[in-house]
Amino acid sequence: MLKSLSMKFASRAALAGVLGAAALALPAIHGAATIPAAQAQTSSADLDRAVAALRAISTMRADFTQTDRAGNTARGTMTLKRPGKIRFDYGKNADLLVVSNGKSLYMVDYEVRQVERWPIKNSPLGALLDPNRDVKKYGELIPTGSPDVLSIRVKDPKRPEFGVMNLIFVRNSRAPGGLELTHWVALDAQNHRTTVRLTNHRYGMSVAESTFKFDDPRRSSRRPR
Repeated sequence: MLKSLSMKFASRAALAGVLGAAALALPAIHGAATIPAAQAQTSSADLDRAVAALRAISTMRADFTQTDRAGNTARGTMTLKRPGKIRFDYGKNADLLVVSNGKSLYMVDYEVRQVERWPIKNSPLGALLDPNRDVKKYGELIPTGSPDVLSIRVKDPKRPEFGVMNLIFVRNSRAPGGLELTHWVALDAQNHRTTVRLTNHRYGMSVAESTFKFDDPRRSSRRPR
């Protein structure tokens, strides 16, 4: 069972990354205006490619490994469905579940029978899930030194309590749009770092809507199936 308090804390710190991973409707975003024009054009093109790759995903499953700053690790399966639905399943015997139904993001703790909810529309990072909202001011391309690796940093300078996340993409012709989201790093306001790595990506499978529902421990003693 996932009983580690540090891992539960790390999951809270990684929620920005969860939202970022579900950013299937991400509009075009740009980097700082002070970079050279040629580099700005390249950055804009790379950002457009990353956006197109995310939008090209209809459904996806991947295995994930979540590691906190102390090196504690949890594993499970991530399921994603456009628009804005995602589930981090830590296993049938786990005490923790993170799930978004497209409107709200939930952290469900079956050990203490608590449910925390974040309305996606009220979060600046959650705006990444909404194609009708302009989030250009939240994102920038970070140089990686490799033409095959893209890093997008997302933050809201007016809301530091939401932390910072870096989404990392690797060029892969087999992935939708030619880019594959391999991992992200979330840094909360207290500088607690959480890394989530994805492996064994699968695309285009049928995913039932029930995947993004959960048994509410406040009304039931049952755990997620």
